[in-house]
Amino acid sequence: MKTEEQFFQEGKSIQTYMDEMKMLKEESFTVYEKFRLPEDGLAEKLQQHSLHFLTITEDWCGDAMMINPVIRKLAEAADIEFRVALRDEDTSLIDRHLTKGGRAIPMILILDEHGELLGKWGPRALEVQQIVDELRGALPPKEDPTFADKQKEVIATLRERYVSEEILWTYVYDSFKNTLLNILEKK
Repeated sequence: MKTEEQFFQEGKSIQTYMDEMKMLKEESFTVYEKFRLPEDGLAEKLQQHSLHFLTITEDWCGDAMMINPVIRKLAEAADIEFRVALRDEDTSLIDRHLTKGGRAIPMILILDEHGELLGKWGPRALEVQQIVDELRGALPPKEDPTFADKQKEVIATLRERYVSEEILWTYVYDSFKNTLLNILEKK
């Protein structure tokens, strides 16, 4: 079984991944270009640690379309190598990092300089999860003939909000920051 470090070493850089995206590329780059890191000292603090980030992702995922660019901005500012493992290419990695039994993405793995797993974050910030739950809660039952169309509407609404509502990017950043600070406290 491959280790997280092996997946990291074999992974593409986040830059290459985003450049090669086939789906949601424009939206992902919109977030990347518009998101501004808070001047909170986090990037400088992270530079004192030899961390690596590995995102388990796919380019069709709306959450990943918003989250990966936010984390990329932080990684670049902190000189942290950030690589990508595609969830569906080899599910053995995501199967070690399930969310409530599901293969939810993105899942950001935080590794030390030796490739040891220090912690993980994903697939969403709590505030974003509440929005998703609210929208999904309004869906009809799966047996309802309108379910598929209504689900597509929910996905389209989320994607639009992910690109246009900058507060959602802040929720992601703040949640990821809290995870990182908790990890660094234990280190």
